[in-house]
Amino acid sequence: MKLTLDNVEIFASTGGRDFDPSSGPVVLFVHGSGQSHLGFMLQHRFFANRGFQCITPDMPGHGLSKGEALTTVEAMADWYAQFMQALGIPKAILVGHSMGGLIELELASRYPDLVAKAAFISTALAIPVNDALINLAATNESTAIAAMMDWGHGTAGHIHDHTMPGTSHMLYGSRLMAGNAPGTLHKDLVACNAYTNGPTAAHSVTCPTLTVVCGQDRMTPRKTGLALQAALGGELVEIAQSGHMSITEHPFDVNKALRAFF
Repeated sequence: MKLTLDNVEIFASTGGRDFDPSSGPVVLFVHGSGQSHLGFMLQHRFFANRGFQCITPDMPGHGLSKGEALTTVEAMADWYAQFMQALGIPKAILVGHSMGGLIELELASRYPDLVAKAAFISTALAIPVNDALINLAATNESTAIAAMMDWGHGTAGHIHDHTMPGTSHMLYGSRLMAGNAPGTLHKDLVACNAYTNGPTAAHSVTCPTLTVVCGQDRMTPRKTGLALQAALGGELVEIAQSGHMSITEHPFDVNKALRAFF
């Protein structure tokens, strides 16, 4: 579906189903740096066909949305709140991956009345980004994407061993990230690197939470995911065999954890 928000055309996936926030629990998926709705394809389709009202917007400058990418995590959280209000969503279950988890922290702490539950996947209280990667994203985006795909996947991703036959983790991820507006990845990484309010935001989150931690994650290592869960409380699920891109690398394990939490 498409809508206009702040004079910018925004695309949001509904998992292939009609979206009606009054007819069932709403699940709002929040994508990470350089990502789009396509990263959550195997989650929003799964839950959209099981009675949930799923919505996965592309932030400005990402995927099929127009406009310029936002430049701070705080602004992104405000944008998601505005998006919910524009669609008449009174309350939603949030699912955030990577930088999406940082956005989710801010959204749940700033707008608690909008959040029923919050699931944090492969994320942390803060996600510092290497200066070399930030510079590479500014000067040679395709090489930066390749580096992130290499670093972001675990063993299965590197041998293209996918739980969905006929697809490749790393090739799929590379094409997905290349579909954003030029410069978007750099802006995302700068915003991610600059975010420091995680501990304060986590302390303010009052809704039920789930933290999914991955054993082969090199972008948000296991210890940082465990620190997030300790700050939030709530439920914890570990996927020992997955790298950072768990939502595409091990979607069945992620969906199983989410379904039990919902």
